[in-house]
Amino acid sequence: MRSERDARGWSQADAVRVMRAKSSHNLPTDSTLLRNWRRWESGESRPDDFYAPIIAAAFDTVTAAFFPKARPNRDDELLSATGMDTLEFIGRLRMSDVSAATLDAIRITAERLCCEYPYADPHDLHTEGTAWLRRITSLLDGRLTLAQHREILVLAGWVALLVGCVDYDLGRRTTAEATRRAAYSLGQEAENPEITGWSAEMAAWFALTQGNYRGAIEAAEPALQASQNLGVGVQLSAQKAKALARLGERKAVEDALDNGRAILERLDHPTNLDNHFVVDPQKFDFYAMDCCRVAGEDRKAETYAREVIRNSTRADGTVRNPMRVSEAHLTLAVVAVRGRDLELAVNEGMQAFAGKRRSLPSLMWIAGEAAREIIERFPGDPRTRVYLDQLRSLSAE
Repeated sequence: MRSERDARGWSQADAVRVMRAKSSHNLPTDSTLLRNWRRWESGESRPDDFYAPIIAAAFDTVTAAFFPKARPNRDDELLSATGMDTLEFIGRLRMSDVSAATLDAIRITAERLCCEYPYADPHDLHTEGTAWLRRITSLLDGRLTLAQHREILVLAGWVALLVGCVDYDLGRRTTAEATRRAAYSLGQEAENPEITGWSAEMAAWFALTQGNYRGAIEAAEPALQASQNLGVGVQLSAQKAKALARLGERKAVEDALDNGRAILERLDHPTNLDNHFVVDPQKFDFYAMDCCRVAGEDRKAETYAREVIRNSTRADGTVRNPMRVSEAHLTLAVVAVRGRDLELAVNEGMQAFAGKRRSLPSLMWIAGEAAREIIERFPGDPRTRVYLDQLRSLSAE
């Protein structure tokens, strides 16, 4: 355009006037046409299908000759259609109403909430987690960069997973499942395999504690394929192993546990062991404990249970992971009753029930399995009734 205009000795204003003379359409003002012409000549944008024939006519030629389409530039066409120059277009993509400090604060808060899961009051944690989930998702209504949009989806996904876990701990099955599915959708939209993997792990956990062992396996297996290099893959393997143990498939249990161990070996040691969605090597004893107890390998189950209690207790005697410790005491109760020591079994069970932080479905599931062992061996003993009465009082909470 510039060389043709220079060959004719025209200024840009002259070219605009010729355009107007050659056009049969009503064109914008001269100032608007002149501004567009400068963009076209500078290469900032490309004349669209409306202007190209008029410009070609101004230079006494045809559109196809003046604007050959052998190698169209899609970016130029897009920018032309928007009416924005390149800098303005890219600038809009980079605009945001959310500061880096705000995102940092949300990251820290999401991490804190996930770290408080093992010991915080579940009602308080649920209230705070829900409030933060509402705040985080409200940011999606504002102006965000593409990177910020994805990160907010990820942060919302983690908090939704946490809220879903607490919902289930409190016995709110329907709400927990709805929240789990919402977290899965956020993970899919953010293309985050860890969030979708943990959503599948929760589905397996829900099925497992409700006695749907085949359902637990079906929930875990598809996600396992995409989680062989992620921490959640360890947890998925463990849930699968727990279900298989209750189906009596001992070889498959070992295979599932071996797969979990192999994933752990490939992972770096986590920097924050308090986060509920971080799988640490010590937690593997917790998984193996459950499988050994169900398989009747009492000595191994007892060893794992004592390791779980030791690793979950701080030097000052406070308990870091009370829910793990409760299940370890129930394991010791089962081992004791199998050894015909009902007194010890009931004492271990009472210690399990004494914990203030509990996941009610998980606790009732394992405590129920222990109850069947006690009833089978000591059906009429008064101490059996003491255990069962305490178990019933928990279910009524």
